[in-house]
Parts: sequence; structure tokens; C-alpha cells
Amino acid sequence: MLRENRQTFAEYIPKDAVWWFDDLQLTSHRLDSEFEKAQKAYQSLKNEISHLPPEDLFITGEKLNDQITGFSCVEFGKKSFPDNTLVLTFDTQPQPSFNKNFELFINALLQNSENGIQNIVASDNPKQLQRLQTIVDDIRFNRNIKQEIQFSTLNLALHEGFLEKKLKIACYTDHQLFERYHRFQLKDSFKGKQALTLKEIYDLQPGDYVSHIDHGIGRFAGLEKINNNGKLQEAIRLVYKDNDILYVSIHSLHRIAKYTGKEGAIPSLDKLGSNAWNKLKQKTKQRVKDIAKDLIKLYAERKSSEGFQFSPDTYLQHELEASFIYEDTPDQYKTTNDVKHDMEEPNPMDRLVCGDVGFGKTEIAIRAAFKAVADNKQVAVLVPTTILALQHYKTFKDRLEDFPCTVDYINRFKTRKEQKETLDKLSKGKVDILIGTHRLISQDVKFKDLGLFIVDEEQKFGVATKEKLKKIKVNVDTLTLTATPIPRTLQFSLMGARDLSIINTPPVNRYPIQTELHTFNEETIRDAIHYEMSRGGQVFFVNTHVQNLGDLAGVIQRMVPDARIAMAHGQMDGEKLEKNHARLHRRRIRRVAGNHHHRIGIRYPKR
Repeated sequence: MLRENRQTFAEYIPKDAVWWFDDLQLTSHRLDSEFEKAQKAYQSLKNEISHLPPEDLFITGEKLNDQITGFSCVEFGKKSFPDNTLVLTFDTQPQPSFNKNFELFINALLQNSENGIQNIVASDNPKQLQRLQTIVDDIRFNRNIKQEIQFSTLNLALHEGFLEKKLKIACYTDHQLFERYHRFQLKDSFKGKQALTLKEIYDLQPGDYVSHIDHGIGRFAGLEKINNNGKLQEAIRLVYKDNDILYVSIHSLHRIAKYTGKEGAIPSLDKLGSNAWNKLKQKTKQRVKDIAKDLIKLYAERKSSEGFQFSPDTYLQHELEASFIYEDTPDQYKTTNDVKHDMEEPNPMDRLVCGDVGFGKTEIAIRAAFKAVADNKQVAVLVPTTILALQHYKTFKDRLEDFPCTVDYINRFKTRKEQKETLDKLSKGKVDILIGTHRLISQDVKFKDLGLFIVDEEQKFGVATKEKLKKIKVNVDTLTLTATPIPRTLQFSLMGARDLSIINTPPVNRYPIQTELHTFNEETIRDAIHYEMSRGGQVFFVNTHVQNLGDLAGVIQRMVPDARIAMAHGQMDGEKLEKNHARLHRRRIRRVAGNHHHRIGIRYPKR
């Protein structure tokens, strides 16, 4: 508020302050427009309420120009509004498009150096700068370029590159060179373990079971202030067997944790002062020792077997990873390095990668597959369903279309003649990556030199399939991808018998999945489908039986008349199923009814 003794806002600002305006004329116009709105509102309400007039609260564009007189001002834009004492002009051109042609980029660097122009490559990701340096060095070596390729690196994110002719500076950005989206700035947050610990403490409710490292399982009874040596101190109140009370100081929170056991099972409370908890801890320690012995024996057997030791990354590998149009999440970046490190070891890789849908598991598999192909090895990708085989084939094909790599697939969408041609090429080494369902492990599928076996969603396969996989995976590097590992697979990974990588970090701007469980209710289903249609989304309606899919499609059509519906199930003709799948990808079909063997439900993103 501006009173009579403070007529100008400039009195609040130091005289040596510098004002920066993106567009002073636009700012003045906007102030005048808002001032007029305030005057109209004041005139319509001044008889009803007591309020200061706009002249005491706001300023106009003219007053702004008067009050900034005497200050140093910097204005951006093509036209200047006030009289300027100094005008700065820049003779710049945008960064040219190289279309990921790094030989063209190297020629531009050499030409700039001859013309006395300084080359600068800017990136806020040091790994990208290392990749670029590796690519440049490899191309220089392969082309036998004797002239040194000079460019400086700048660890800074710029929106786009430019060429400044007067200053003789050529600045390039990594995301434009590799044709990637501009990186989002991820905010630092708590470490995973720290965040979980804090969350557990804040989520404790009276009645929850907790375990104390020294006294065993008790029941949380809230916070309480107690007298400790004449001083009030906050402590946690725990109730044990026979209503014994234990107070835990807030400085000893690290000694307690929320009890996690079998779902629905109520634990028995321990007795304070008894030896039962200590006996249980000793018994558990002995079991851990026994597991450790078995684990050492298992590791010894694994180390005794020999596999193929893949070569370090080539410039093509760096170029593939750099061409990923999205920014790697921290977990995705770490998992990629772990997988490549395992492949470069002399022992066969056996790694399990766990991550939610859309967290980047397929991209990791593509990078691992290309690393194997770069060493003249073949790759097999086993998937549980026909549709998923075709989807993976398109994904691998799109990512590797610019690289010397042949990708093919085999499933029932292909005729017998087409399958025979594919298998013939595979046995002769003309197919580098083969993607398929159970057909992939048939007797007539012969690889010329298999180096990597990728299994997607292992829990979908039966016992007979897994027994065949064991024979194939004896000396072959194996990478297993899953969002929901079966207990046995997870146990082996947690024990260390299989290497484990977990992708917890979601991609930037990804909405979490909201899952709700309801009885069959037409109103709920109709609202969910209408919600997806309103945002241009697609709906998968999953049913447990093939026989009543037609009736179910009719019910959905009656509930949502404007929805376009198609059915898809495992007993459908291959040509028709493929046609529906292709139309779905082209978004000609908005809703799909289908069958599944395990669950029924509605899933839609939370907004």
C-alpha cells in the first residue's frame, strides 16, 4: 500500500539497483489495463464497501516510466521503448541440424577451426560429453584424420546452440546433436532408504505393531512426555505382553521399526525381560550363516563355468544410448551400467531387472542386445504373448533402424513359409535379434552363435518352458525383465544367486497408476470409460473367459454407444488378431475387450 509519505515504490529500492525488462512497452500496457479494471470495480462497489481507491494501491504505465527514471535499465527485444544510451546487437545464427550425422559435425568443427571460430559443446550431463568425445575419437581414427579436432566442453544446459560471427563462437548443445528432448531438471529428494524410514515413523498409528532390536515385538501406543532427571522429554510408548510398558527416547528411533510380517497374521507380543527374543535372534543368525554357506557354494559353481566375455562399448554403443530421446532416470542409468559390466565379465550373466510398467526396462534390453550384436553374437528375446512379440519387434526395429543390426520375430502371425524363411536366416547368422513366444524354444530353432538370452515376464511361462530355458542358459548371458517377479525368482535374487537391479525412479512427468477394486457395476465402468474417452485415451477391458466376450462387448456398447469396440483373445484367427492390433496402434479403435487368465479390473491414470 502506498501512503502519502511514500508516494513512489522506487523509494523502497536502492538507487544503484538495475531494472531488467523483457518488454517494457508490454509491461506498461498491462499495468494500464489492470488499472482500468481496478477503477471499474471500485466505482461499482464504492457505495457498498469501504475501500481505498485504486490510485492508492496501484500504478499506471506512465507512473512506472516516471519512477524508474534515474535507475539503470536493461531491456530485451528487437525494439526499444525508452531512449537508450547503449544498444547491444548480436549477429547470431541458430545451430545447424546434423541429423545425428557425426561425420558432418566433425567437418563443421574442422571448418570452424580453420576460420578461427572457437567450438563449444554445452551439456549438463557429463556422460553425454564423454559419449560425444568417444564418438569423435573413433571417427577420427577410422577416417585417419591427422588434424586435431578441437572443441571445448561446457557443463551447462542451454536451450539451443548458436553461431556468433562477430565473437567467432560456435556453441552446440548435446540434445540437438543427438536429436533428444531437452532434459528436465530433476529435483533432489531424500534417498530411498531415508525416505522409507521417515515415512514409516510418520505413518505409525496407535495399535500398530513395532519391533525393537533389543526387546522384540510390541504395540505402538503414541507419543508421551515423561520426566527424565527433572526434565520433560518426548518418548515413544510401547506396550508389551502383560501390559508391560517401555518408553523409547526420540533419540533412539533407529532401534525400532514398523513390524512387517505375513499379511493378515497377528504377531504375538514379546515379554519384557524374557530370553525368547534373544533366542529367536540367535536362531535367525544361524539360518543366515547356513544360507551364506549355500550361497558361497552356488557362487563357486557359477564362477567355475565360462561364458563369452563381451568387448567394451564401441562408439556405436555410445551413439545408440545417446540417441534415446528421453533422459535416463538414475536407476535406469545404473542398471544399464550393471548389465554391460556383467556382459564384459568372463562368467555368464544372470541378472533380474525389476521395474514398473513404463520405467524403461525395454530400453535396457535394447542396449544389452545391441552390445551383443556388436560382438557378432545373436540375441533371443522370449515373451509370453503373441501381441507382446509384435510390440517388442516394432520397438527394437525402430530403435535400431539406423544401426547395422537385423531384427526379426517369429509367432503365429507369420505363415509356416515365413517362419521357415526366418529360421533359415537365423541358422545362417543373417538374423541378429529374434523375438518370439514359446515357439522360440522349439527344437527346429537353431542359432548360429547365441550370446544373449532376454526373458520378458518369466512368471508367465510354465514349468516345461522353464526346464528348456535352463538347458539353453548354461553358458549364455541371461537378462530377465519383470514387473512382478515370482517368489522363487525374487528369493534367488535377494539371496544373491542371481544379480538383481531394481528400477524405482519413475520417468519425469509420469502419472502414478491408481488401482481400484469394485464389484461389477455398470455406472462405475461407464464413468471410467467416459473419463478415458474425454482425455483421448484407450481402454482395455480384461475378462477371464473367452466364451462370454461377445456378450460383454454388447454390454459395453450399450453403456457407451459412441465407443468403438473390438475383441481380442488367444483363440482368434491370427490374421484378424493382427489386424485389430495394428488398428489399435493407429488409434482407429479406442476401446478393446479381451481375455486374460489371472485378473479382472479397471485401471486408469490418476490425475
